[in-house]
Amino acid sequence: MILKLSFVVFVLNINLFAISVLISKESINYEEKLDNSKVIVQNVDEIHKSCVPLKLSELQNEEYTTLHHINKNTIICLKDVKKYENESIVFDFGGVKIEKKGKIIYENKDFIRFKNTDGTIEQIYKDGRLK
Repeated sequence: MILKLSFVVFVLNINLFAISVLISKESINYEEKLDNSKVIVQNVDEIHKSCVPLKLSELQNEEYTTLHHINKNTIICLKDVKKYENESIVFDFGGVKIEKKGKIIYENKDFIRFKNTDGTIEQIYKDGRLK
């Protein structure tokens, strides 16, 4: 009788020690935005000690992008993602608008100098020419 009772108590307490984490349903590319359709919430018994799991409430409140490729069925940790920052520059040449990723370094009345995401520096003149 005691054995049966302890077994029932053990089965009921299994979910008490589980950790709720986000797991990727599909593979997620580098610098891709995370959204609710790509992850599921699942309970696991243990996680790696260096992993602080991303919570569903954090994903719903803020936008995140991945720092590397995440495989399918992988736990998503905070070190795997960063908050989304819109680092795009829009050049408006009248009827034509060009959008590039990067940060503006310097701007004057003649040209705009900006740094691309790969570290190269470009300069575009406001009249549309490159050099």
